[in-house]
Amino acid sequence: MQTISENACFGGTQGVYTHASKPCACDMTFGLFMPREAEDGPVPLLWYLSGLTCTHENAMTKAGAQAWAAEQGIAVVFPDTSPRGEDVADDEAYDLGKGAGFYVNATEDPWAPHYRMWDYITEELPKVLDHSFALDMSRQAITGHSMGGHGALTMAMSLPGRFRSVSAFAPISNPTDSDWGRKQFSAYLGNNEEAGAAHDATLLMQQKGFEGPVLIDTGSKDQFIDLLKPEALAAATAARRQQATLRLQPGYDHSYFFVSTFMEEHVAFHADALYA
Repeated sequence: MQTISENACFGGTQGVYTHASKPCACDMTFGLFMPREAEDGPVPLLWYLSGLTCTHENAMTKAGAQAWAAEQGIAVVFPDTSPRGEDVADDEAYDLGKGAGFYVNATEDPWAPHYRMWDYITEELPKVLDHSFALDMSRQAITGHSMGGHGALTMAMSLPGRFRSVSAFAPISNPTDSDWGRKQFSAYLGNNEEAGAAHDATLLMQQKGFEGPVLIDTGSKDQFIDLLKPEALAAATAARRQQATLRLQPGYDHSYFFVSTFMEEHVAFHADALYA
C-alpha cells in the first residue's frame, strides 16, 4: 500500500491510498478518514459506497461525512467504484464499465478479468484496512448512494453478521426490474437470472432481510426515481415486517446536495449501532 496524500481533517486525518488488487488485477485507490480517537486505539468503521461515474473522491469531498464521523469517533472508508487502468475494459456509456462496477463479480468478457468489485469490497479491502490502520473490524456499518446504495443493501443482507447497520441514499432498489440493473447485469453476468437476483435489494429483502436497523432516504424530486424503484423495496420491507425507516424527502433530487443534507442523521444512525 502506498500513501497518496494525508491531510488534517476535523481533528483526524483524511488519507488517500493505493494498492495492488488481486481480484481487480490492477491498482485500486481508496480514501479513509480516521478520527482523532484512532490515536488511542481501534475505532469502528463506516463504509461509504459511491454511485455511477464516481471515484473514491466524490463522496470524500462532497458528502460532508468527516465532520459528523469525527463527532462520533468513527472512521469512514471511501472505495472506488470500479477497476481502473489502460488494460481495464470500458464502455462509451456512463453506466457501464469504468465508474460503473455495480459491486458484482463479472463473469462475462470483456469484464471478467478485472470487474470483481464484490470480492474487492467484501474480502480484499477489509484485509488491507485491518492490516494497516487502527480499526475495530468487529464494529462495521455500511451506507452508499445510488449504485452504492444498491451495493450497501445487497452486501448487508448477503453477509449476515458483518455489518451492524445499513443505510442508503437513493439506492437502486430493484435492479432486475430496472434499466439501471438489467443492462449491467446482462453485460457483467450474462443471462444468469439467479446471479442477478443475488444482487437485487428488493429480492434479498423478500428472501433474507437484515438483522439490524435500516435507514433509507430518497428525494421526492429525484430525477432517476423511476429507475431507483423505492416503492418495490418499501413493499418488500413491509411484507417482511423488517425493522426499517424508509423516507421520501420532499423536494430533494439525486445530487450530493441531497446526500450532504442527511449525512449527519445517517452517521448518527450508524453510531447508535456501532456503539450499542
